[in-house]
Amino acid sequence: MSQKVENIVWHESTVTKEDRQKSNNHKSCILWFTGLSGSGKSTLANAVEHKLYELDKKTFVLDGDNVRHGLNKGLGFSADDRRENIRRIGEVSKLFVDAGVITLTAFISPFKEDRDQVREIVEDGEFIEVFVKCSLEECESRDPKGLYQKARAGEIPEFTGISSPYEEPEKPELVIESDQLSIEESVNKVIDYLKGQSII
Repeated sequence: MSQKVENIVWHESTVTKEDRQKSNNHKSCILWFTGLSGSGKSTLANAVEHKLYELDKKTFVLDGDNVRHGLNKGLGFSADDRRENIRRIGEVSKLFVDAGVITLTAFISPFKEDRDQVREIVEDGEFIEVFVKCSLEECESRDPKGLYQKARAGEIPEFTGISSPYEEPEKPELVIESDQLSIEESVNKVIDYLKGQSII
């Protein structure tokens, strides 16, 4: 067990989050895309980012697979490692929000408690939970990485939706039914929400 670090002090930045938001001409937030593997989280997050880029907004996408190549490459898929994975992403996302950036995250993040903990570390209105809702049957039929097939064959233990639970958000800010809406319709729904909340 690592020893807790003491004698560290938080240093406030001379340039504030509000200063950065004013410079960017928009507010910052976390668009937290959650859903089953294959539901379309990454596709939607990247499509929303592209639209925001066209609107001259400052953005960054944190994708589950990409983050596990670097920041979280030492973590596995046990309950504790999954929790730590989301905790770290939450902290990184908060740094981006403090930098005045609209941060888009695409993580299964199957547990409500973990998502709620990220919500708690940012200010009210800065955590926008986007439930990318898609039936398990549709996700399995898509199976872009062949993961469901491996999970059904017992090759991947603790696979969300098969051998590990997915806790659907109870009160997400947005629900995008990716098996019902086109990608364009889905993107517009997110953009309309951001405009309605005066984030952009």
